[in-house]
Amino acid sequence: QVHLVESGGGSVQSGGSLRLSCAASAYSFSKMCIAWWRQAPGMVREGVALIDSTDKVFYADSVKGRFTISKDSTEHTLYLQMDNLLPEDTAMYYCAAGGNCYGASFTHPFNYWGQGIRVTVSS
Repeated sequence: QVHLVESGGGSVQSGGSLRLSCAASAYSFSKMCIAWWRQAPGMVREGVALIDSTDKVFYADSVKGRFTISKDSTEHTLYLQMDNLLPEDTAMYYCAAGGNCYGASFTHPFNYWGQGIRVTVSS
């Protein structure tokens, strides 16, 4: 069974940085569709960043130029480097993986989800 475990969340002031990690047990991200999502209180879950099956990366407009998605060389860990954080980035962040996708496929039906990790940005 695949488990995705996020880490690295916390509280920072506006303009600060955090790096989220998502470790996969018994699962390789090679050629998989993998992504970070977030859900703010009272809001719908939104796709933040995605790596498709050809290793192309895509970002939501709200985070372009501030967030960077990547995976390590072993392809068992997914990262989200978040710089210049804003209060509106406050949310629960989730990693998701599974299947193949091509392009900015945030509507892709991901098979596996992490439990989520909280990020709070204060002004």
